[in-house]
Amino acid sequence: MPGVATGFLIDQDEKDTFTAHYPLPAGITEPMDPREIVYKMLGGCLALLQHICRVHEKPVKSYDGTTLQNTHRDLLTDKSAILSCSDLIEYGFSLPENPFSPFLGRRSAVYSVAGMIACSQPLAASAGQAILAKGGNAAPGSTGIGGDMFCLFYESKTGKVRGLNGSGRSPMNLTLDIARRNLEISPGQSGNIPLNSVLAVTTPGAAAGWVDTLGWFGSGKLSLAEVLEPAVSLAEDGFPVSEISARLWQENEQSLREASSNFRELLKPDTRAKDGVRAPLAGEIMTNPSLARTFRTLATQGKDGFYRGAVADAIVKAVEDRGGLLSHADLVYHVHMGTAETDPVRVQFNGNVDVWEHPPNGQGLVALMALKLLEELERTEQLASFASLRHNSADYIHALIEIFRIAFADGTWWIGDPTFSKTPELLSEAYIAERARHFSPTQASDTMTHGSPAFNSCDTVYFAVVDKDGNAASVVNSNYHGFGTGIIPRGCGFTLQSRGANFTLVPGHPNVLAPGKRPYHTIIPAIATNPDDGSLHTVFGIMGGFMQPQGHVQLLINMLVFGMDAQKALDAPRVCIGPMGHFGSASVYDRTVYIEEGVDMLVVEELRRRGHVVRMMHGWDREVFGRGQVIRAVHGEGGQTVLEGGSDFRADGMALPA
Repeated sequence: MPGVATGFLIDQDEKDTFTAHYPLPAGITEPMDPREIVYKMLGGCLALLQHICRVHEKPVKSYDGTTLQNTHRDLLTDKSAILSCSDLIEYGFSLPENPFSPFLGRRSAVYSVAGMIACSQPLAASAGQAILAKGGNAAPGSTGIGGDMFCLFYESKTGKVRGLNGSGRSPMNLTLDIARRNLEISPGQSGNIPLNSVLAVTTPGAAAGWVDTLGWFGSGKLSLAEVLEPAVSLAEDGFPVSEISARLWQENEQSLREASSNFRELLKPDTRAKDGVRAPLAGEIMTNPSLARTFRTLATQGKDGFYRGAVADAIVKAVEDRGGLLSHADLVYHVHMGTAETDPVRVQFNGNVDVWEHPPNGQGLVALMALKLLEELERTEQLASFASLRHNSADYIHALIEIFRIAFADGTWWIGDPTFSKTPELLSEAYIAERARHFSPTQASDTMTHGSPAFNSCDTVYFAVVDKDGNAASVVNSNYHGFGTGIIPRGCGFTLQSRGANFTLVPGHPNVLAPGKRPYHTIIPAIATNPDDGSLHTVFGIMGGFMQPQGHVQLLINMLVFGMDAQKALDAPRVCIGPMGHFGSASVYDRTVYIEEGVDMLVVEELRRRGHVVRMMHGWDREVFGRGQVIRAVHGEGGQTVLEGGSDFRADGMALPA
């Protein structure tokens, strides 16, 4: 097998620095060329050297795999790739017992027979665990009350999957002409609403969604106040901020300051900081008494406590002060006409699971279309069976990239509010076959234009919960893009979402802005069931904008095709195509492909040879790949079901047994 190596050009001082961190292995004695020492300290292992190359995006060189001595000689004379010992130390290479694992996580899957919760925040997981212990079921609550939420609920008694759309609408007084004029968009230009614009504020749907989730799907054993009490306590008494949350908070501190005069409500008091406040650091205690009051009002008054009264007044004033048009009438309308029960969309994949996604205005159709395209390519032998491909090989990743481009070209054009425009039959066998013909196994597509199918007649948080009775909830809650617009209603302790940025401002587009309309939504929960008896198979989801359908597909393939458990499926390096320009365009123009560290650099080189514009993502930049949670039902001996949980190492969370 060909190997990959990098050269080490170091001096004696660097060797001394390196050996101060890492003791010399047995069998290596002085004096010796310092380059040879470093190489032998790495075990002479080309796999580890290959991993180092990935981290630094250094040029790599393949060898014919002769003897170690020949490889070593080439390594000492090769000047094409240079890496110093200080680089190794900076990146924290501790030479673990198994440094060559294909996955970057170090967690094992979690197992339970009495329920489980998996989410991106440990304290939230603990709160969910307590709710289940009190007799609550899988219908949960969440934070992010200024945003939207979607839920898929699996009822174990009937095997039925039900959907809840908790997304809000655009203001009734916001027309396309007003938006284009306020944003100074010239005639003939497509344009879009900026993420930080007050025009991006839509009615927050989460509060009503939580109330209705509990009312429609809850066990009836716990009140709304009891469900919200853990969140109230954390906001009022304080909670230690986890590492990744702290970093995201720090990244968004300046935007919070610029977006709202009430920024102090979401920052930590510190007399040494600018304006006496700053973003919290990891491990510091953060309180939010204003949010605690908002939760209490919702708990005691229900929807009226949020969409009428003091909270509603603060929302409307915050928007009006910035020239926005969200009104009391918009909020009151959502009390009665906001949350909608939906029929999830289903496709069968790999012959053994039914995959359920939320229908439009959510982007679940993109994930389902990608799965069907994959099977069509296998059926027509345009692509070898995925099971025969090496995981994250060039052929594998190339196929993912191209099917995602096709699916997004259709999804970002056709998906919108179904009450304003009919969604065409994107999943029909005939249409999938027609779209699959755009796939080339050897060449990256340049642009991808949406098709014309026939019409029918008719910084986001994800968590998964399964209770002791086998009911399951798959829930996504989001303000969109971190803190949303960053606009904070005074005394309320939350920001307003920027979901309206997903509207297009192109007349005639299915997702064009209109009064009282729901925008294209990126947040999509998912559930998989067994087609033979309707039993639960998997509850899963990945938060992260346009990564979500791409993550769903990769998770399913990891588990169903490559046999990974829930945790390994989340840990595996991911691929993500760029945001494809914007909804105002008929074609996909952004051809950037983001590849996570851990993918073979030889694979990356081959993808570039096929015409892909590849950007390697390392460290914190990997947040582009989203953060997911998985709970899988494994049916064991005696008919007993064992739950297997995984939680993304790219987030702070965990999977906890009930």
